[in-house]
Order: sequence, then C-alpha cells, then structure tokens
Amino acid sequence: MEPSDWPAVHRIYEEGIASGHATFEAEAPDWERFNTSRLPRHRLVAETTDGRIRGWAAVSPVSARPVYSGVIEHSVYIAAVARGQGLGTALLRALADSTEADGIWTIQASVFPENEASLKLHLANGYVVIGRRRRIARMTHGPLTGQWRDTILIERRSPAI
Repeated sequence: MEPSDWPAVHRIYEEGIASGHATFEAEAPDWERFNTSRLPRHRLVAETTDGRIRGWAAVSPVSARPVYSGVIEHSVYIAAVARGQGLGTALLRALADSTEADGIWTIQASVFPENEASLKLHLANGYVVIGRRRRIARMTHGPLTGQWRDTILIERRSPAI
C-alpha cells in the first residue's frame, strides 16, 4: 500500500463502515492517522489487472510493551463488487507471509458475529475463535446506533515462529 492508494483504500474502508458490521469506527481516518497507526511493512492492497484496488489489509501493534512485540491486530476490507472472488484469502495469506517474515507470531482481530462471511474466511485460513466478548462496546453510527455489540475474538498463531 502506497500513499497514492489511499483514496481507493479510504472508499473501501468507508463502504465497510456503512455496512454496520465491519468496525466500531464511525468514519475512516485521514491518511495521517492511518499511516501513523499501522505498521508500514504490513500494508497490502489487492488490485485488478488494470490497477483498480479492490481490497486492503493492514496491521497495528496490540501493545507498546516489548513482550507483545510479535502480536498484532489486523484489518481486512474487500470492496462489495469484489467479494467472493478470493481476494480476502489472498490478502490473509500474504499478510501471514509478511508478518511471519518479520517475526510476528500472532495475528488477532475482533469480528462482529453478524459478519459471517468474515468469520468463515478467517476460519478457512488458519484463524481460530478465542472467545466471544459480550457487549464489549456500544455502536455510535448506523442502524444499530446505541446498541451494545458483541465481538468474536479470533487469532492466527504462526506455525513457524
């Protein structure tokens, strides 16, 4: 992912937010905030043969404590027009390769239980369910504004590290 990819990444991010089942965030950040909160070596885009971005993945550290240096949280977003075409799998596999090469041993994420496609994608790509976090936070946007939401905590532990 390059800074020039940001307009397309931002559009896909906003599309996910509008679904109400991708994130607690009410709006996508600007490039500066995104750039400073994600690890630069593990930002990926999925492009069509003619260069149109149809998906992206990025990671953030879960803690500043050195003991957790190999644990990250990821985000993966696929444009609605490209879902079901294998881009999610390609991004998750590339992300696993990228992070393992950098010594990262755990990728985790929180997924809304209603996002069945994301859960299915992750489980098919080496992630396991760690648990359900009940009423972890309240939605601030969309049709579920004000409702407490559960999330499913998933993780992928590297078999190589």
